[in-house]
Amino acid sequence: MPRNTTRKARLAEFTRRELLELRICDLGLKLAGTWAADRVDQLHDELDARGLRFKPHAWLSSEWFSPDGVPGIAIPFYLAAPRLMRLEKRMMLEVEGGTDKSCMRLLRHEAGHAMSTAFRLHFRRRWQQTFGSVRQPYPESYVPRARSRNHVLHLDWWYAQAHPAEDFAETFAVWLKPGSRWRKTYEGWPALTKLEYVDELMAEIAGRAPVVRSRRHVEPLAGDRRTLATFYEEKQGRYGNTGTLIFDKELRALFSDDPRHQNRESAAAFLRRMRPHVRKTVARWTGESAYTVDLVVGEMTERARELKLRRVSTELRAREDLIVLVAVQATKLLHRVPHPILL
Repeated sequence: MPRNTTRKARLAEFTRRELLELRICDLGLKLAGTWAADRVDQLHDELDARGLRFKPHAWLSSEWFSPDGVPGIAIPFYLAAPRLMRLEKRMMLEVEGGTDKSCMRLLRHEAGHAMSTAFRLHFRRRWQQTFGSVRQPYPESYVPRARSRNHVLHLDWWYAQAHPAEDFAETFAVWLKPGSRWRKTYEGWPALTKLEYVDELMAEIAGRAPVVRSRRHVEPLAGDRRTLATFYEEKQGRYGNTGTLIFDKELRALFSDDPRHQNRESAAAFLRRMRPHVRKTVARWTGESAYTVDLVVGEMTERARELKLRRVSTELRAREDLIVLVAVQATKLLHRVPHPILL
């Protein structure tokens, strides 16, 4: 399709193949008037309710982030059109921020980053004493401490533990959420001290204009010349870098290759049947992307087929054991594969 007609075409009319051939800059997307824009308005209302004058601006980009030096929020372009959300679901098995609840969780988090930038909060001595130095390098990966009470729980995978900047953004998000009973929820936790500091800090800057006022759009869609096919090839590469995983010992403990069980359901067939349920459950448990979990189950399925394994326990028992096995493998994967860091 000629480029000059792409912007006028209705995305809903495109097949998946046709969509993937389009360049991101030619999609003709705008944030205004979309479902995602309504969520940004909701965020602004929440800030208003807290007496905060500053409202971060938002724009469409390739992913969620709040850039250094710009007190705003980039929102992934696929949230601007239902057809693109369906494509994201097809390509990545989930839509990050695709529901009211998940979108608001991410917006509150990114608003924390924008607030810190707008008022240069991270340069304050007490901020650094409370959360740490933002000069600390971002880790390529991190191993969270599930039992730690030093950080709030907001985004998946104990994300506040990733970096001091994320600790503040997560703490701010918990503080901002309407109806949040954070004093009671975090009673007795060291994290409560951080929440009380954020509460004090926000009371101080309530009604004040931001120090940093840039309205720049960083990495806007207009400059992204990648086709959607290239975009998803790169994204799947990031989330699907499982390397070579060996499951023989674990699979043999769960299934059997004894000839006596040759008439029972194959482990490969069982894994294929359980794949959607396991993917959803493990992704929720671990915070890992559904795409990565799905690839792990896929590799297990192929290896179980090669080993000619059979299911010998009850379906319920085998399903429960499989979920635990996949969750453990996904967790191990997080230890050695860089986990995406939100900015």
